[in-house]
Amino acid sequence: MTDPPPVTASATTSADAAPTFVSLALRDLPRPDYCDVLVTPLPPGAATAPAVWARAVFDVRHGPRWVLALLLLRQVAVRLLGLAPAPRDTFAVREVQGEEALLAFDDRHLDFRVGVGVDADRGLLRVVTAVRLHGVRGRVYFGPVRLAHPVVTRAMVRSALRRSAAP
Repeated sequence: MTDPPPVTASATTSADAAPTFVSLALRDLPRPDYCDVLVTPLPPGAATAPAVWARAVFDVRHGPRWVLALLLLRQVAVRLLGLAPAPRDTFAVREVQGEEALLAFDDRHLDFRVGVGVDADRGLLRVVTAVRLHGVRGRVYFGPVRLAHPVVTRAMVRSALRRSAAP
């Protein structure tokens, strides 16, 4: 069996160009130690401003109660590793570029970036998380977080979607 011939630049048009993936979350952390992506449809007529969605998804006061409980537990548990509790503005929108808002925070044990993007044409919401770990503390801390992160992120997005659809 032979490989298909390579596609050359002259054989492609902008309509069938190779797919690309760009996120502000990966700008500062191009080779993260951990990365995940969640993409979900937006309700018809939903807001398309990425900062609105970033604030809605990461509004832990109005999200699932069990997520708030986990975050409060985290605030206590990090002290056992000699780390400071997260400041109140950890999930603040730091920057907006085009269709994506960036949440970013650097700490002693890890740096994280979250890009919350809205594709208005397709009606999609995208949450990209990238994390760079620092030393043993970072790896120990992130062990359980790595397991919970996709579940927590999904729950926070679903909660934001439900709240946006509420009258």
